[in-house]
Amino acid sequence: MDKVISVTPSAAKFVAEVAAGEEDASEIALWIEVSGTNGNAFTYDVYFQSKFDAEIADYVASEDGITVVVPKASIDQLSGSTLDLPEADGGLVITNPNTPSSMSEAPAGLEDATLDSAIARTIIELLQDEINPAIASHGGRADLVGVTDDKAFVRLSGGCQGCGLAAVTLSQGIEVAIKEAVPSITKVVDVTDHLSGTNPFYQASKK
Repeated sequence: MDKVISVTPSAAKFVAEVAAGEEDASEIALWIEVSGTNGNAFTYDVYFQSKFDAEIADYVASEDGITVVVPKASIDQLSGSTLDLPEADGGLVITNPNTPSSMSEAPAGLEDATLDSAIARTIIELLQDEINPAIASHGGRADLVGVTDDKAFVRLSGGCQGCGLAAVTLSQGIEVAIKEAVPSITKVVDVTDHLSGTNPFYQASKK
């Protein structure tokens, strides 16, 4: 199995020192698993548990004298991560290149979408000539990701990424214009990662 998480020397030393004070220290492993999400970031449980509790499908590795276990369910979410101890008087920090939105499934049909068609070229021209000039005043931009038989996949960026009115802009502006220009398109799908925007579209409303 490919390496799931790297442990820096400072983090390994810190974990080894803490583990030495545990009962049955020689059998102890550092377990790291994803416990949930907070916004567009994962949250984690990091704890000591016997390395012999690991199952075959779990990730088990030795790093500078310590054993690290990642349960099977968290392997993909933690792939490519690093466990570090940035400051001597600080705590362990997990740097993870993955986010909940990046791990979500692609919209149905996106894998078959193409930009190499007359319909796609028509939509691209529409976005460039009419839509983008209209939303540029808000710092926004819309780009075609691809087209299937009846769907157009659009990605918003700039001021539209993460904007609370993005859904309105798409449904009442962009979608209407695309359907009028290309009647064979019955649905316009927003594939924007709004959670990465500076004003998250899916952020819970403040009380």
